[in-house]
Amino acid sequence: MLMRRFYGLAVLLVSAWMGTAQAAECPPMLQGDVQKLRSQERIDLCERFAGKALVVVNTASFCGFTPQFKGLEALYQRYKGQGLEVLGVPSDDFRQEADSSEETAKVCYVNYGVTFSMSETQKVTGPDALPLFKELAAQSQAPGWNFSKYVVDAQGQVVASFPSSTAPDDPALLAAVQQAIASQR
Repeated sequence: MLMRRFYGLAVLLVSAWMGTAQAAECPPMLQGDVQKLRSQERIDLCERFAGKALVVVNTASFCGFTPQFKGLEALYQRYKGQGLEVLGVPSDDFRQEADSSEETAKVCYVNYGVTFSMSETQKVTGPDALPLFKELAAQSQAPGWNFSKYVVDAQGQVVASFPSSTAPDDPALLAAVQQAIASQR
């Protein structure tokens, strides 16, 4: 009985130490969470993305660049086996996002078959921007328009950022993604 209690205490202490170690390894960019699109679930950014290559994109449902969802999904499918994650963050900062999360979800999931992580609509520019986007801006630049793309390495550092006009299959973006994937090793 005493051995069982000792074992339980040891497991508890190791778990607490591991949790502290993991929290210490979480880069500032990934501190916090966001509401998952059309879900009660929250995405813990650190838990989900720390130590992984990541592409972050601010999206909008009614933008001339909205068809890039197809290319972003292809990018995700191409590299997810190598550890790439993609996070789409809908925003109405440029006045082109749907009025409801139901409509946003329809555009993403039904119209374009998105399977990568999507959040509820967030502010991505200015003083009220999501902390993730404040850090992206600090390391590179704030989004100038919808579908700005940020490639982040496994240590939470921006490898490269790309404007809306850069397609998801652009060779420079693909090279940045490959660099971010290589940082996981």
